[in-house]
Amino acid sequence: MDYYVGIDLGGTNTKIGLLNIEGDILKSSIIKTLSSEGVDKTMERIWGVIQELAKEANINIKNVKGIGMGIPGPVEDQSIVAFFANFPWGTNVNVKEKLEKITGIETKLDNDANIIALGEAKYGAAKGSKSSVTVALGTGIGGGIYVNGMLVSGFKGAGGEIGHMKIVKDGRVCGCGQKGCFEAYASATGLIREAVSRLTVNKQNLLYTMIEGNVAGLEAKDIFDAAKEGDIFSLDLVDYEAEYLAMGIANILNIINPETIVLGGGVALAGDILLDPLRKKLEKYALPVTLEDLKIVQGILGNEAGIKGAVGLFS
Repeated sequence: MDYYVGIDLGGTNTKIGLLNIEGDILKSSIIKTLSSEGVDKTMERIWGVIQELAKEANINIKNVKGIGMGIPGPVEDQSIVAFFANFPWGTNVNVKEKLEKITGIETKLDNDANIIALGEAKYGAAKGSKSSVTVALGTGIGGGIYVNGMLVSGFKGAGGEIGHMKIVKDGRVCGCGQKGCFEAYASATGLIREAVSRLTVNKQNLLYTMIEGNVAGLEAKDIFDAAKEGDIFSLDLVDYEAEYLAMGIANILNIINPETIVLGGGVALAGDILLDPLRKKLEKYALPVTLEDLKIVQGILGNEAGIKGAVGLFS
């Protein structure tokens, strides 16, 4: 039987899994990335872990036919990383070549958000859909576009950067340095920024009471929890989030017309209190035909999406 390795390379931790082509994880491990030691050292340590996992699973390393990896940065031709987000590893690094030289095993890589989208498309919430777009709503907004069995990675590996489409002209400054990005409004960071601004002038609400006035420690979950208790102030914030989320997702629907939208990340855990108004508001911004039979679902792979998606590069 053939086996594959999925690697989710993170700024702090790296997840490594040994899987079959169906996406079942047979063995997995998490190690510190220690990116300051350099790309070569990190790749050698990863190879050591892969060998250990194969040994633990009683699998001959020769039966490992492919290594897939999700990388925080744009990836060209599933090989070259233009730059690493938060890594001191330089630019235009051919990680595929480096890992193949160490392991002798075919290696493919892609951007980590694309890999998560591939995981949900092949093994998760969008399995069976011919086209899906995964929207990861966390500190920022990541995304991945999957159409007819292929990731849309783009000419220079920057395809799927949906968090940086502009939804407000000269709007709020985004972490990317530009203004008016989807991410600056609909991410957890964007929602918290709006909430803090409103709490500065209005403290007569359940949300302020729940966080005991600790505005600096406010999390998106607090807003949704207060909204579920019927707090009008927090329900208005959920409406704000749903509005911008609908605008961004409608743009995706109008361009891609996918069968399924998968929502992942912390904000998506809010559930129906956010999804119900989102569905209603989509009618304002999306062409009606794109809403016909559209499925909007929550991601189901969680922390396993990265290693499963990386193996999806071979299936």
